[in-house]
Amino acid sequence: MEYKKYPQTQEIELQLNGNIEKIAISPWTTLLDALREHIKLTGTKKGCDHGQCGACTVLVDGKAVNSCLSLAVMQQGKEIITVEGLSKGDNLHPVQQAFLDHDAFQCGYCTPGQICATVGLLNMDKGKTPDEIRDLMSGNICRCGAYANIYKVIEEMKQKNVQGI
Repeated sequence: MEYKKYPQTQEIELQLNGNIEKIAISPWTTLLDALREHIKLTGTKKGCDHGQCGACTVLVDGKAVNSCLSLAVMQQGKEIITVEGLSKGDNLHPVQQAFLDHDAFQCGYCTPGQICATVGLLNMDKGKTPDEIRDLMSGNICRCGAYANIYKVIEEMKQKNVQGI
């Protein structure tokens, strides 16, 4: 009987923050681990690693996705944006600036996921009522309790008709 050597790797291309990243990974590598361990983008946080806290939220084709529940190989050909990719040089994305303006980040650990989830919400053109905003953001847990200020950010973005990306 012939045994295969594991871990096998394969080269993939990810369209990440406007660039093409080529990496060699095992097929079972999550998008989160590809971002943090292989590409060294550490803005996306590893929280629960079970898709329950939202700290790892990134945007895939404009939709908020838990990167810990997504395999990197499945994201080839899709546009991936992390919190690092939202700003344009020194110019923060309006959502990033609003998080600063409203002090909506407290400890900051969940902030990248909260920001990406907010941008994803704006991309969906949803969140027209306070209950809908709370429901759409309920997949992102903040243990510091910054929800009130995060909610103010989203309300402001909706009032200013800010688009996601």
